[in-house]
Amino acid sequence: MNDKTRVYNDQIPPNGGFKGSNLPPLVTDAPPRVLIAGAGLAGLFLGVLLEKAGIPYDIFERSSEIKPIGAIMSLASTVMPVLEQVDVYEDLLKISKPAGLGTFYNSKMEIISQVNPARADVYVPKDVKTDEATIFIQCCKNHEGVMLRFNDNTTIHGDILVGSDGAHSSVRQHLYKTLAKQNQLPKSDIKNMHKGYISLVGTTNALDPVKYPSLTEDDCETSFIIGGKNTPYSWSTFTIPDNKICWSVTIQLELSALEEDQFSSSDWLPQECRILMDKLRDFKTPYGTLGVLFDSTSNDRISKVYLEDMFYETWTHGRTVLIGDAAHKILPSNGQGAVNAIHDATILANCLYDIKPTSFDNIKEALMDYKKQRYDLVKDQYAQSHFSAKLLYGKNFSERVLRYMVLHWIPASMQSKQIVKDSAYRPQANFLPQIPKRGTVPYFQQKPSKRLENGKLAKEKKNTVGNTPHSAATAAAV
Repeated sequence: MNDKTRVYNDQIPPNGGFKGSNLPPLVTDAPPRVLIAGAGLAGLFLGVLLEKAGIPYDIFERSSEIKPIGAIMSLASTVMPVLEQVDVYEDLLKISKPAGLGTFYNSKMEIISQVNPARADVYVPKDVKTDEATIFIQCCKNHEGVMLRFNDNTTIHGDILVGSDGAHSSVRQHLYKTLAKQNQLPKSDIKNMHKGYISLVGTTNALDPVKYPSLTEDDCETSFIIGGKNTPYSWSTFTIPDNKICWSVTIQLELSALEEDQFSSSDWLPQECRILMDKLRDFKTPYGTLGVLFDSTSNDRISKVYLEDMFYETWTHGRTVLIGDAAHKILPSNGQGAVNAIHDATILANCLYDIKPTSFDNIKEALMDYKKQRYDLVKDQYAQSHFSAKLLYGKNFSERVLRYMVLHWIPASMQSKQIVKDSAYRPQANFLPQIPKRGTVPYFQQKPSKRLENGKLAKEKKNTVGNTPHSAATAAAV
């Protein structure tokens, strides 16, 4: 984090944080001050973009520490242009592997099908830690601004509140509670998130490349193993840098006899994980049994999470806006969760950059524009994630039939069309130098910056007036 990605503990925030002072003016020529709740991928990437746009911001994180978990993050080619814009693309390539051929096996390790990756994915081990942070407990907003109050009773004021605090977002809960009292919340937003699967994930310690030669390959070796029809389990493996293997076991809850009270929490509980892992040790993988991988995985690289999903209708109201999992919790089956978080941050940053002057009406218009640009695209990805989940994890009869049809009957031409469609959307930050188009896939036409276009028109008008004969004569006379 740079010095402007501020994470506060128990002191009054410096450089703009204040307690009991006047609210910001109703209209100002200064850029809006953005308060970001949640230091996940969406919130941090938004902070990076706002830093480059010259927009003041503060980031607040609830957790004092995020434990390292054994997971992978897949990033599609659609985020590479904006990553290149912020100068992290080359660093990313150094710690990742491009996705190679994906192989589907049955539980006996007989090949069902092999597919080319639908995206230019990279897989990165997720080892994240943060400094201690303030706990956000309450937000207030009115026509003139937003205010956050913390557990030590300090406050900070701003113009916009961004909820990037994950699937169980406190910002969303506070916003929806307010809207529900005003009868402005759609019924679809009242439902609980759907929990269809539990996933146990881990990353091994460094392994011997002599024993596992595929670890030295440039591409990530991806394997999906589908358990038999009488078991709720599916499992997968991915080779990653530093001679490590990421593994995951997914359990379809509707077919599982797991005790709900034992697995009702998505907290990181290693003792629970090990109980389940003892039942899975004999499952086969390309590298031996899962037990071999389990024995090479330390407890701090294992976690158990629900694969929850929910697509919310309400993303913004007044000065509050939701991004990432706070607005749309997508199943990880098609590898688009991190991608959509980055896309959200990019489009929101573009919309915030266009706010000038900073007024309540302009803020509302910008936040609604963000939703308008992202809503249909994310909704399509949400539907695709359900379809992919049936292919990767589904074990009931209809899902097994669907998987067979997709893997054996769908022609390569149809798959190519979907790849082209999914790869066309590559948003960039409008206010940064544009990355040239590469490859043969056509690009989705991005909405240009209203602020930059207005500035360009004003400059052209000024140059035109300055170049008229009358103006030249006047200048010569002076």
